[in-house]
Amino acid sequence: MSDQPVLHMKGRVLAGPAEDEIRDELWVIDGRVSYDRPTHVRDIRTVEGWALPGLVDAHCHVGLGTHGPVDADTAEKQALTDRGAGALLLRDAGSPSDTRWIDDREDLPKIVRAGRHIARTRRYIRNFAHEIEPDELVAYVGQEAGRGDGWVKLVGDWIDRDLGDLSACWPREAVEAAIAEAHRLGARVTAHCFAEAALRDLVEAGIDCIEHATGLTEDLIPLFASRGVAIVPTLVNIATFPALAAGGEAKYPSWSAHMLRLHERRYDTVRAAYDAGIPVYVGTDAGGSLAHGLVAAEVAELVTAGIPAVEALSATAWGARRWLGRPGLEEGAPADFVVYETDPRADVRVLASPRRVVLNGLVVE
Repeated sequence: MSDQPVLHMKGRVLAGPAEDEIRDELWVIDGRVSYDRPTHVRDIRTVEGWALPGLVDAHCHVGLGTHGPVDADTAEKQALTDRGAGALLLRDAGSPSDTRWIDDREDLPKIVRAGRHIARTRRYIRNFAHEIEPDELVAYVGQEAGRGDGWVKLVGDWIDRDLGDLSACWPREAVEAAIAEAHRLGARVTAHCFAEAALRDLVEAGIDCIEHATGLTEDLIPLFASRGVAIVPTLVNIATFPALAAGGEAKYPSWSAHMLRLHERRYDTVRAAYDAGIPVYVGTDAGGSLAHGLVAAEVAELVTAGIPAVEALSATAWGARRWLGRPGLEEGAPADFVVYETDPRADVRVLASPRRVVLNGLVVE
């Protein structure tokens, strides 16, 4: 045993969503979870409350700012903001910055990366993505699969300025070949999609996840469900659609009206997906123009959409960690957890006020 003090978590440990997975206490020994009381230990620190596994923000962007990549100091502040909100596992869904240095920091959240966004030429936010043409897609997917942690991120649709509305970015044969290449390399593929047009081709081509998914329609829901394609709705980001639509109404009225329709039905879309058995996970789209640290707000949005509180918690805790292949609060796992004053299952709004944040066995907040 090291010289690191033993941490005793006392109260209710929500190691899983079921009642038989709730423990009265856990111990942190050498930075890892143990449910066996240690012996011959004098230096013990006790924290009390309701503990959840470190929350997951499954769609954020560390190292990305409004105008593209940011410096290391800014990226560190982004990661610390997420940590303060209890988000201790982040799926970085596209970043132009190299943030591997974060992996060497015991005090910063763990990151699952998707490399850099891959977009069609002039069909995404400037300085965010590799902007390429369809004949280059397979090669770039292979490149970003090597840079990521088992994920690749495509931009599936964006505004077509000639059309004046959202449209699919890639022909069917290009995404089929690209997704097959990612899977051959052991990576999963996700795609930014606001609208309807790109979804069928992407899902039938074998994609693993869709970000935002505001274009999910009644006829597409059974396809998503049968293929097990997950969605990350990013409802705190979708809340910005009316302002975006207002800003572009004069130049692109069709796009503006489309964005408003997608926004108006956002809760119905998410609830219909959940009811059909489509996996739904918490993501904020932090980075770029949206602030970090919004994971609690996104969980509350899922509840507003009609997802039961325990399932919304699973979408940022137990279920999300399983989906990303990372441990929760099982024996021997890294001790990453968040402590709350009251039961988050009774009111998810408590997530906005962590009492303690424990990362790698250290109380960091």
